[in-house]
Amino acid sequence: MNERAETGAAHEAAALAMLLESGLQLLARNVRCRVGEIDLVLRDGRTTVFCEVRYRRSSAHGGALASVDARKQLRLTRAARWYLARHPALAREACRFDVVAIEGLAPYRVEWLRDAFQPDN
Repeated sequence: MNERAETGAAHEAAALAMLLESGLQLLARNVRCRVGEIDLVLRDGRTTVFCEVRYRRSSAHGGALASVDARKQLRLTRAARWYLARHPALAREACRFDVVAIEGLAPYRVEWLRDAFQPDN
């Protein structure tokens, strides 16, 4: 694993720990399909949460939150639809898209944006 992948995995693990401490339950990690990837799939009560974890060392180019642009949102939405098609029981429940944005060097700035965007239908 290269340094960038190791850094990403470490930040994803930290984000997951924070979400689990907040009461969410993990369903899946790193769900990959031909239309995209979902970092974390969790349950928050009766809501399925598709969570994107983004790390940026600097906010010089908009930061971690800004990196979840319209193109990335479309890929996440398509991957979530693919996932729900394979888990019909979850497809009948509510879902949302969250972003955990991590920036800087240790100590990191962490922001959890619940319901970060609404998919275009």
